[in-house]
Amino acid sequence: MIRYRLECAAGHGFEAWFASSDTYDRQEAAGDVTCPVCGDARVRKALMAPSIATSRGRETRALHLPAGEPGTEHAAEEHATEPQQVMATPESAALRELHRSMRALRDQMLAKSEYVGPRFAEEARKIHFEEAPNRGIHGEATREEVAELAEDGVDVLPLPRLPDDLS
Repeated sequence: MIRYRLECAAGHGFEAWFASSDTYDRQEAAGDVTCPVCGDARVRKALMAPSIATSRGRETRALHLPAGEPGTEHAAEEHATEPQQVMATPESAALRELHRSMRALRDQMLAKSEYVGPRFAEEARKIHFEEAPNRGIHGEATREEVAELAEDGVDVLPLPRLPDDLS
């Protein structure tokens, strides 16, 4: 697994985990990596300090080098024990509340619908053409299946992916 710090074109920063760097490259090229704040698919990797194991080998610390300094081993040693400055902003509290509300809404939608798994497109089409009982369903569908459903006039809605879904 690999973690990347990402940033969308609107400047929203977020982190995401991927099975490998190749997985990230494929998902990014397909437009599957989107900003959890605004949904923008124009995402790029942001600068991220490496994690370095301490001499004891028991703990790992992220290095926070001042901007503009080269990331030499000497500079890493100087900054490895400095405490990291962190701050909670009103925006971060509002974002957490938004994520909490989105999760509650999504959980409610899932609780009131039937999971049909990879048969989603087939089952949605049957419901639309009244070949199956009308009910709420959720499951998995490829981009192509979603496009075909739209062409057939079947309304579908993607479930939002939230930041903690990636961990």
